[in-house]
Amino acid sequence: MPELPEVEVVRRGLERWVAHRAVAEAEVLHPRAVRRHIAGADDFTHRLKGHRIGVPSRRGKYLWLPLEDTNQSVLAHLGMSGQLLVQPHETPDEKHLRIRVRFADGLGTELRFVDQRTFGGLSLHDNTEDGLPDVIAHIARDPLDPLFDDEAFHQALRRKRSTIKRALLDQSLISGVGNIYADEALWRARVHYERPTAGFTRPRTAELLGHVRDVMNAALAVGGTSFDSLYVNVNGESGYFDRSLDAYGREGLPCKRCGTPMRRAPWMNRSSYFCPKCQRVPRVSS
Repeated sequence: MPELPEVEVVRRGLERWVAHRAVAEAEVLHPRAVRRHIAGADDFTHRLKGHRIGVPSRRGKYLWLPLEDTNQSVLAHLGMSGQLLVQPHETPDEKHLRIRVRFADGLGTELRFVDQRTFGGLSLHDNTEDGLPDVIAHIARDPLDPLFDDEAFHQALRRKRSTIKRALLDQSLISGVGNIYADEALWRARVHYERPTAGFTRPRTAELLGHVRDVMNAALAVGGTSFDSLYVNVNGESGYFDRSLDAYGREGLPCKRCGTPMRRAPWMNRSSYFCPKCQRVPRVSS
């Protein structure tokens, strides 16, 4: 699934091409694409028509389009293969086009939601006082958010009584970090993914957060990570940070720091990639 850098790349594209445009009409081409909008497809299209889209927003991996003249937002669930594309009207429909939004202006482009696997979708929600769709009010700020509280994160980490990778993927603790960037940050910090959070000191937490931010900013600089055609920005261009990955997907290849073959271990129905020399398995206390 897309992580913070991929979602931010899409958000920036939407801000450029969609913000402040009024919706002329919306069309739902597959009912699963609005299954999270409980009132159904007709209600979804009716509620969008005539409203102006505000500046697209993001918290962690979650992306939404606020409606300027209401207290509601369109929440985008990209899922495994969802794409928000801005296309000229005359561009042929994509094979897996699910939702189309046309605008009441002469720019000649429309917003399309394309989703091969139909795990994603769009839905309309009331906003909280902070401007978040109410269904994601529990999501923590992400490490690139200027208001992210490093000290509060450290204290929560110490109380968590978990292991560090589980904590990094806990979106109620810190948002935006997924499997790929967790492995990358942990490799940079020389920390094993099963290290207990209770033992983290303030300097160690600060160092890890620094690596999380560095790897996300590096990914943002080149458009995110893409392993196939399913992740693209709003212009259909794939990210290519995968060429710079230090840990994820490098099983059997030499560690870029010490030369030891990288390992992959099954982890929570996923995989963890690590260097057995640089990232020592934590000792089990007796």
